Amino acid sequence: MPDTSDSVTIQPERLKNLLRDMVNIYSPSGKEEEVLEYTEQYLQKQGLHVDRQEVDENRYNLLVLPEKEDKIDLCFVGHLDTVTAYDLDDFGFYEEEDTIYGLGTADMKAGCAAMIEAFTSLHHAKDKLPSVGLALVVGEEEDNSGAKTLAREYSFPWALVGEPTNLAPCLSHYGYLEILLRTHGKRAHSSMPELGQNAIETMLKLLLCTTAYATTSTYGLVYNIRELSGFPSGFVVPDTCEAYIDLHVPPNSKIDTLKTELEHLVETARKEIPGLNATLRFEEAHVGYSISHERLLVKKLQQVFQKMSLPWEPQDFRSHSDANILWTDGVDPIILGPGRLENAHTPEESVSFKQVLQAARIYLDFALTI
Repeated sequence: MPDTSDSVTIQPERLKNLLRDMVNIYSPSGKEEEVLEYTEQYLQKQGLHVDRQEVDENRYNLLVLPEKEDKIDLCFVGHLDTVTAYDLDDFGFYEEEDTIYGLGTADMKAGCAAMIEAFTSLHHAKDKLPSVGLALVVGEEEDNSGAKTLAREYSFPWALVGEPTNLAPCLSHYGYLEILLRTHGKRAHSSMPELGQNAIETMLKLLLCTTAYATTSTYGLVYNIRELSGFPSGFVVPDTCEAYIDLHVPPNSKIDTLKTELEHLVETARKEIPGLNATLRFEEAHVGYSISHERLLVKKLQQVFQKMSLPWEPQDFRSHSDANILWTDGVDPIILGPGRLENAHTPEESVSFKQVLQAARIYLDFALTI
């Protein structure tokens, strides 16, 4: 028996077939062309009007908008790109009972498929869409290029971003700092390291200082050393080393104060680590945020949860996402989607299809409140 909301119907089989096709298309950031073409054709076959919003020469966002494009009260936002495949020979869709596996299932093709199904159901049941939009964007896993283009060219007060939250509404979002540390040493022959200064060794000492700061800071920071590279390669003592660190910052933390403390940390390390020649650069910086639980649209979403007998337990979203970009441009984004964040970007990425169905139903009912 299909799920229904009044006269509007969610079709589980249609939804699963859509998700299967999307997952089976490899679409890492920067190479989303095939999934864009498939999704655009799918939406058009369902009778929805789709606009392309150019992001670069080969890539674009897909937009499904109400008749009055200047009257979008809520925009559903999902990204069609994924990280690169762990195994190119084994990244596609397969299922075991209720669990669906495959690259992008949790992050976030399940959320995108659920949004598409909700809009398809709305279109089939209503003469026109309410004042809600759907934006399927590119580049989230790399540089948020799709969300930046969307926010630059369209204005809307609210967004629902379908990142994996295990269907818990996230009204607060961590901030994000991408840090580049670079150390310099002295090149020498590999068999005579005493004649040089190994930039990797000094970097390791600097990283120990940095991680000690992160773990003891009162901010409650979450850090990840994402890359560590020494240059040049070959049979030499490397004279340059670079490390990239992802730093996730709890909502409402003062990013500028954190930057200041990190700069002081590097200055102090120069005095404590012999021969340290280091530079610090902030590659990306995005503030976190918190949305009041008393806002009218939040209350509407809470009523949807109550209607569906789902627990209303708002959480913080502790990763970086397109929501950071939208918030900076004056949008209030709620994060809500099927799947668990801890399963994303892993070889065992998966999602419960029951949750995907529930997400589609939530999206549908929420859109009908606008």
